[in-house]
Amino acid sequence: MRRPVLAVHLLLATGVLATACAAPSAGPAAAPEQSWETIVAEAEGQTVDLWMYGGDERGNAYVDDVLAPAAAELGVTLRRVPVADTKDALRRMLAEKAAGETDGDVDLVWVNGDNFATGKQAEAWLCGWSDRLPHMANVAEDDALVREDFGTPVDGCEAPWHKAQFTFAYDAAEVTDPPGTFTELLEWVEANPGRFTYPAPPDFTGSVFLRQALYAVAGGAEAVPTSFDQDAFDELAPELYRTLRDLEPHLWREGRTYPRDSAALERLYADGEVDMTMTYGPATLTELVEDGTFPATTEVLTLEEGTVGNASFLGIPATAGDAEGAMVVADLALSPEQQAAKADPGVWGQFTVLDTGLLDADDRARFEQLPASDVVPPYDVLSRGADPELSSDWVGPLDDGWRREVLGSGS
Repeated sequence: MRRPVLAVHLLLATGVLATACAAPSAGPAAAPEQSWETIVAEAEGQTVDLWMYGGDERGNAYVDDVLAPAAAELGVTLRRVPVADTKDALRRMLAEKAAGETDGDVDLVWVNGDNFATGKQAEAWLCGWSDRLPHMANVAEDDALVREDFGTPVDGCEAPWHKAQFTFAYDAAEVTDPPGTFTELLEWVEANPGRFTYPAPPDFTGSVFLRQALYAVAGGAEAVPTSFDQDAFDELAPELYRTLRDLEPHLWREGRTYPRDSAALERLYADGEVDMTMTYGPATLTELVEDGTFPATTEVLTLEEGTVGNASFLGIPATAGDAEGAMVVADLALSPEQQAAKADPGVWGQFTVLDTGLLDADDRARFEQLPASDVVPPYDVLSRGADPELSSDWVGPLDDGWRREVLGSGS
């Protein structure tokens, strides 16, 4: 029987979580060596609770209306559990692990970055399963974006779901001479006070804006070590925060407040309060323009030095009560049918993790027949010159420093 929500909250409140994370361990939980046929058979009748960020309406609709019905055809009930932050899922996982749960409430998590790294360090993920998924055969073995997650080796502990490219977008009716580099973007902000802002870290989009800015002030991505280095942080971070403090008076509301998340920034852009927005899911811009949410004159801002790219994954907690069903759903999500449906701008508009060159002609045609966008360039164009993601160990220090040195500066 699954532990009531109240009991899990009590575990968090009484500090069991911290104790469990520090306790000795026999190592990460490994998926049992079963044939795929056995896994599929055991998955039948299971209910998989997928914990994922609930603020993405298109993502919610894709899971509810496309992925869940396909899972049902395989005998698995997929139930979406919306969370305000992926850390909510991670906290539940760790609490269940601390309590010795074997039938936990979390079966599958949409995850990447520091949340994956934290869970892996705590040995809270089930490992050794994702490379056994049949549809992983269509993922390129040398694709660094899906073999490492913010510098953390995947090691079979999560399955790739889609790729992302950090992207700026602007209203061409208002921005007639768009900047071509990040430095020029900062100059544009100063020349157009009140027309730009960014989400407050630790919002995911606000955090990647910090990392993109760090690359710029450092002189390029190659000047920042991928793995966190305290000496490099101490050398580079002061210039980053000085740059962002100097930018504050020119931001929306003079930097006295920031959008709480990317959705809030999108509302500001949609309402014409700012002339630019930013996203780690640029393919969704097509639908936002087509449905009238964003101005028809929205265009993608291409930076000469490129922008940060990464991938999102599906992870299974070591305490998952329906791990076989979760594996079946993760494999289904990697199928050409689901990847093509998810890539359709009218559905969700997320870039595929599949190497279409490995697909047969019929499956390759699914992607070739996707509608072209008048707003967003193809992924191979958008990701040209892409910057690598920093290790997740950079995220916390950069976000904490921003809150202390920029938000708390009183400027």
